[in-house]
Amino acid sequence: MSLHDDAVLVLKTYEGQDELRQVYLDHLAEHPDGMWKACGDAHITASALVVDPSRGRVLLTLHKKLRMWLQMGGHCEPVDETLARAALREGTEESGIAGLALIPGGPVRLDRHHTPCAWHLDVQYAAVAPEGAVEAISDESLDLRWFPYAEVADVADESVVRLVEATRARL
Repeated sequence: MSLHDDAVLVLKTYEGQDELRQVYLDHLAEHPDGMWKACGDAHITASALVVDPSRGRVLLTLHKKLRMWLQMGGHCEPVDETLARAALREGTEESGIAGLALIPGGPVRLDRHHTPCAWHLDVQYAAVAPEGAVEAISDESLDLRWFPYAEVADVADESVVRLVEATRARL
């Protein structure tokens, strides 16, 4: 199964956000290259909110280009066999934490946002950090920091706040 086919399957089984979900499915139906950054109108991206439920906190990255506190995530790559693996790869690369585990149940949320390269149709997962995990900043970040759930709204935009809320509800 191709990554494109996996994304269609994931989105068809995703429950909630029906109008936005249909935008994603229409995009994939119209663009065989809709998973890739080269698709200039928009492309599917994958992200992972790294959480430490035992300590009530999330790990956010201060994105180098956007200069915003965000969850880990980005463009799909040819090595990604599934959307979930793309999210897990992004989470691992950008957090420096090995052993992340996606929470069950598939994506937590969908979020469409404009970036300097194009519209990102982001499929958002959540990943639990293993006990004692130590983060390591990547070259895509200006900073990497743990925030208590209650402080996320002080540093991040509404899309991140909604992702944290949806993740906490799933946990």
